Amino acid sequence: MSEMSEEDERILSYLRDSVSRGDRYFRAKNIATKVGLTAKQVGARLPRLAEQSEDVDIEKWGRAKSTTWRVTPE
Repeated sequence: MSEMSEEDERILSYLRDSVSRGDRYFRAKNIATKVGLTAKQVGARLPRLAEQSEDVDIEKWGRAKSTTWRVTPE
């Protein structure tokens, strides 16, 4: 895995913790609130993190008003 920024690590850490508690579906705006970034910053990082993450599977799941991301343990 390539070097990740501190923001990327915060996002992945939040997703790992949430998945371990049973959460599976996320929106960028909700992640952003928890990690101190904007929804736009989170949304731009998630596709790249989906390719880089080795311990959670991040998948674009649905799109209504905003994209929903499905996150599962690998």
